[in-house]
Amino acid sequence: MVTRWIGAAGLRRSWQSHALLLLPIALILVITVADLRTPKDIHLGPALVIAPALTPSFAGPRATALVGALAVAAQVLIAVFHGGLTTANHIVQIVTLAVLSVIVVVYSAVRERRRAQLAQVRTVAEAAQHVLMWPLPEYIGPLRIASLYLAAEDEAQIGGDLYAATRCDGAVRVLIGDVRGKGLSAIGEAALVLGAFRESAHRNVALPQLAASLEQSVQRYGAELETPEEMGERFVTALLIEIPDEDPLTRMTSAGHPPPLLLSPGHAVTVPSVHPAPPLGVPSADGAEHTLDVFSFEPGDTLLLYTDGVVEARDAQGRFYPLAERVAQWTDAAPESLMHHIRRDLLAHVGGRLGDDAALIALHRTPTVHRRHHHGILGHGATHA
Repeated sequence: MVTRWIGAAGLRRSWQSHALLLLPIALILVITVADLRTPKDIHLGPALVIAPALTPSFAGPRATALVGALAVAAQVLIAVFHGGLTTANHIVQIVTLAVLSVIVVVYSAVRERRRAQLAQVRTVAEAAQHVLMWPLPEYIGPLRIASLYLAAEDEAQIGGDLYAATRCDGAVRVLIGDVRGKGLSAIGEAALVLGAFRESAHRNVALPQLAASLEQSVQRYGAELETPEEMGERFVTALLIEIPDEDPLTRMTSAGHPPPLLLSPGHAVTVPSVHPAPPLGVPSADGAEHTLDVFSFEPGDTLLLYTDGVVEARDAQGRFYPLAERVAQWTDAAPESLMHHIRRDLLAHVGGRLGDDAALIALHRTPTVHRRHHHGILGHGATHA
């Protein structure tokens, strides 16, 4: 079915391209006939350049060259019937049209090559994103999940924001983090943190110890990813959440990351109390350890995790995006709808372009009956402990 749909879409695009190609050809015909029917002192031939100039907008260099050749041939025909081919005026018009047509063909070829390169870059970026950040399952344990990732760089679908979720001894553990910086330069450290989380999350350790393990990995290998200009300035904020299947008391440990938002039915939005430690890679001045915070996450509630690229997004007047205020109107929405609303509203707030990578995860705790029905259903990227 998918292959058939892709094939049909390709045929439709090919048909549309061929149909549009009739437009410059018809334009050449109309201009030629009009020039031949007008007095000899009126010259419409220079307008033929419109045809090859128009063609690259919907066709490739070969079709553009064909249209350019037809335009030059039409100019030659006009010259033959209007004063002769050897007149200075017609020679200049023919040479000028030929040169402009060649320039348009070269432009079309360069444009086509860059388009192919961009498509390849996007394909590689998408593949890298799936390798680096496995797609979150729609259901995992008692949770229904939806996620959103918006990269700040145009040609990248991944950057310094990261998230992951996994099952562990009757609970779900979730990580969301943000590497200092954005785009491709932050991918290495994001991969390091994600790999350390997937390796350590299944161990029967408390969240503060898990955070300490991530800290050790960043300290051990993070220096290898630093450039001389970034020496001592690389760090990662991270938030670790552990949601038991049956117990509404949810545990949380923060390493310099923004606290989550708890959305309850009836437009209620609360911020669970959190005592953040310094980001991963930043030594604590007083040697303080990571703190374990606990809050109640009841069935029917939605927990919204996000990175600072969301709340620090500015509009044209420099105002930050008021996430808590905006999501209050969508507390009853399903996770997928919530992500759709936030994406549309956030991009409208910034005028369509973010200044930093942004990631969000919506975790909806399903009612008991629905939870039992989906218990143990894991999507791609989730694993059993």
